[in-house]
Amino acid sequence: MDHISSHLACDLPLNGVSEDMDLLHIDVEAEVVDTKPGRDEALCSKNVLRKQRHWEKQIAAKKSRRKEEKQRRKQNREEESASTAEIPHFTKRVMKAITRERLIGAQATGLKLCVDLSMTDSMSDKEISRLAGQLRRLYGSNRKASRPFHLFLTDLKEGSRLYKECLRMNDGFLNYMMDVTDGSFLSLFSTETIVYLTPDAESALETVEADRVYVLGGLVDESIQKKLSLSRARELSVCTARLPIDEYMVKKNNPKNFYSKILAINQVFDILLKFCNTGSWTEALQMWFPQGKGYVVAQEAS
Repeated sequence: MDHISSHLACDLPLNGVSEDMDLLHIDVEAEVVDTKPGRDEALCSKNVLRKQRHWEKQIAAKKSRRKEEKQRRKQNREEESASTAEIPHFTKRVMKAITRERLIGAQATGLKLCVDLSMTDSMSDKEISRLAGQLRRLYGSNRKASRPFHLFLTDLKEGSRLYKECLRMNDGFLNYMMDVTDGSFLSLFSTETIVYLTPDAESALETVEADRVYVLGGLVDESIQKKLSLSRARELSVCTARLPIDEYMVKKNNPKNFYSKILAINQVFDILLKFCNTGSWTEALQMWFPQGKGYVVAQEAS
């Protein structure tokens, strides 16, 4: 018994020392491990700060663009209100009849604008959907215009992806007051009268003439294949022109350093409408050229 007791007594202190050593070992390891996260946290903090500053710049840029767009819309509303202040108010039924008569008149004597839809086969479903939306907005602008264009849609084949998407997205598409054909615009108009509008043309459009037919390439290209509409026009041997952006606009500083002269077909159409009503490219570009494209009307032009 004494031998067993003494043996246990000898083990107890050793176990205690062993536990203390284990604890000491753990503390040392903890101190060693803790030194690494400190450096990692410092690096992490720098990355977080850098990302935060970048995010804040993006937010500030978006707020600035929204503010500019809001001011421009306000200005547009004020101008529209001023232009219609003396016009008597009619019921919706009467206004619909007036609009219809105006569009019928345009089909007889209005300026001619055609959307060439022959390049849709190479477009994705998403691009087709965007193009259908642009056609809806283009037609909506023409309905509201005091002097609407005579509109044509060419190479729009019944049953095609674009045709089906127009039916799906645009209520009353089949009743749109425009000429629609599955043939080429060359079957409707003589080559000498056609002006194909493309951002890559050398010559700037100076005016809009009654004896000309202005053609827009119905193209939404998210992969940005350059000069597609220009190649199309050259293939058909027709005259080309571009909006006079270089003549009336300059680049402005923007956080993304982004500049583009490529516009949606409804945006080009709104600029043409405004020019035809005012005779001023400055006013037309100032009102309808998108702020996010990185250009503003030059001060000397305004």
